[in-house]
Amino acid sequence: MAKYIHELANWPAFRWDRDFLAHPLAAVRLRQGTLIGRMQALGFPQQEEAVLATLTEDVLKSSEIEGEILDKDQVRSSLARRLGMEAGALPPADRNVEGVVEMTLDATQRFRAELTPERLFGWHTALFPTGRSGMRKIVVGAWRDGSAGPMQVVSGPAGRERVHYEAPGAGKLEAAMKAFIEWFNAHEKIDPVIKAALAHLWFVTIHPFEDGNGRIARAIADMSLARSENSPQRFYSMSAQIRIERKAYYDMLERTQKGDLDVTPWLEWFLGCLDRAFDGAETILAAVLQKAEFWQKHRGAKINERQRDMLNRLLDGFEGKLTSSKWALREKCSPDTALRDITELVAQGILKKDEGGGRSTSYSLA
Repeated sequence: MAKYIHELANWPAFRWDRDFLAHPLAAVRLRQGTLIGRMQALGFPQQEEAVLATLTEDVLKSSEIEGEILDKDQVRSSLARRLGMEAGALPPADRNVEGVVEMTLDATQRFRAELTPERLFGWHTALFPTGRSGMRKIVVGAWRDGSAGPMQVVSGPAGRERVHYEAPGAGKLEAAMKAFIEWFNAHEKIDPVIKAALAHLWFVTIHPFEDGNGRIARAIADMSLARSENSPQRFYSMSAQIRIERKAYYDMLERTQKGDLDVTPWLEWFLGCLDRAFDGAETILAAVLQKAEFWQKHRGAKINERQRDMLNRLLDGFEGKLTSSKWALREKCSPDTALRDITELVAQGILKKDEGGGRSTSYSLA
């Protein structure tokens, strides 16, 4: 008896209840169109800022889902540079950050281009530039070869692991991926949002690589969502919402991969998650508008480049409290220069001194 969906006789002939999903799909498509319209009504600088903020969240959260924490400033710096935007004093990015950014942009900016094995191999190589996943050496830029044993999704301590899922054997990958890629590239009458959900499920069920399958599956879904909007501009992050709902995401995947070929529950969950992702876009929109209003209000203020950079960091969500020592470190200046920069902004009513004082004096936007 088949334990996993890929062992069923008719795999991968997915089926779903179109009538049941018609209403949630229409609702999601309406919200999607409304959001895109609102964002595109912004001025060009605000659109750029919204795209940069969204892609930064997408890269960070897709990696967080897999337990990898990336540096936000490095991610933003890499994205800004590749998009031809001002990166300010942001630090250069490490190779692993550059790789995730490269994959994300290739999927969303070149969404019309066909998916090919070579393109997927390129994404995989970008994710693992050292040929290792942590300390473990893995097969990079090729389908897994089975040398590491069965491809399983497990949890729990060593010796008491729980197997949540086991992917098809390495010998089946060539044919499985050929079928998937042909389907993804085909121009069939299926809504691109539904196709994004199916592609995500299908790819992560095949699990063709030794590592990085989740991140690549989400990039493929984002590629299909970009096709649904016919635009490379990203104003919401599905990965950020999946990160919030991580347990539900994995539970739904496991149930679906151990179920039958009726994937209606998975599609319903995916549409709901996407709908909730639009709520996150509202937060980004509010922050972008707040930032634009801030600079409009202070357009006549005397602000140097160091001050401008740190104010933008505060507006983008500076982590922790801002102190003169952090200012000096971030802007690569002396403590005296940092304190003078801060004092000038306090005098102009742009920054304010927080409660407390002495060596722990901190500042925030007035």
